[in-house]
Amino acid sequence: MAKLSIVLPAYNEEQNIANTAKVLSTLLEEQGIDYELVFISDGSKDGTYEEIVKVAKDNHHIKGAQFSRNFGKEAGIFAGLELTTGDAVIVMDCDLQHPPEVIPKMWKLWQDGAEIVEGIKAKRGKESIFYKLSAGLFYKIMSKLIKMDMNASSDFKLLDRKVVDVLLELPERNTFFRALTFWAGFKTVSIEYEVQERQFGTSKWSFMSLMKYAVANATSFSTLPLQMVTVMGVISILFSVVLAIQTMVKYLMGTAVEGFTTVILLILIIGGFIMLSLGVIGHYIARIYEEVKGRPKYIISDVTDNVQGNVTGSWKGKRAE
Repeated sequence: MAKLSIVLPAYNEEQNIANTAKVLSTLLEEQGIDYELVFISDGSKDGTYEEIVKVAKDNHHIKGAQFSRNFGKEAGIFAGLELTTGDAVIVMDCDLQHPPEVIPKMWKLWQDGAEIVEGIKAKRGKESIFYKLSAGLFYKIMSKLIKMDMNASSDFKLLDRKVVDVLLELPERNTFFRALTFWAGFKTVSIEYEVQERQFGTSKWSFMSLMKYAVANATSFSTLPLQMVTVMGVISILFSVVLAIQTMVKYLMGTAVEGFTTVILLILIIGGFIMLSLGVIGHYIARIYEEVKGRPKYIISDVTDNVQGNVTGSWKGKRAE
């Protein structure tokens, strides 16, 4: 019988763990789907991991792990993928903003031959205007940079085991899960869903965190920002040529003393381009530095009793046997 694994990264979601475990377990048992729920506490400061331990003791289909510190959602997703044993794997938020009722539809599409089922947002749900604008800007930036339509995409998706194995074999430390599934290819279908309201807690994403997330993922997944440095260089040269022509004309007309304002503006523009270019290059050097060090994506400090194998401590990518 085919088995479904569900990966649920969690950061300070103490209030959501028990409810999420109950809702998903009830749904999957009603549907007759063999399953496992894999919770990953991303260095939570509250009682998230303690709640995971509790639900794991009550239900042998549930297991989880705790990071030694906060490593980020990407690390949480990949840690969850490492611990899964199912024939298909769904990644979703543990606050149930990704609607559970879509899971049986994803499962049916997988049974019909789909290897990746992409969850596409039909509606974003109730959000503040500022958050919608910042999220919209984030997805527009990412769509332009990685040349994929990310406007309605999400981490809510189902992956066949072969796809999971491909992603886990990637040697890179800086990953962007949402885009990697597009990059991987395979037979892909889409399914729409409406983002649900949180029952407990608030979103951990702010405008600044979204922008940092965008920059980190853009530099880890695309070289377009580096190409923009070349474009800025060409623009600077064009400005210089225009200024040179203007200066020569004024010199020949005997008015070469004028143009001080133009020179100052040109210096400011070129200086801005240079500093921006150095910043972009610096981000890529930082990504290279992180990759060269070869540190693991995350460190697991503790796991629930039903996790097989020695995975506590520095976890370097070997799946528990």
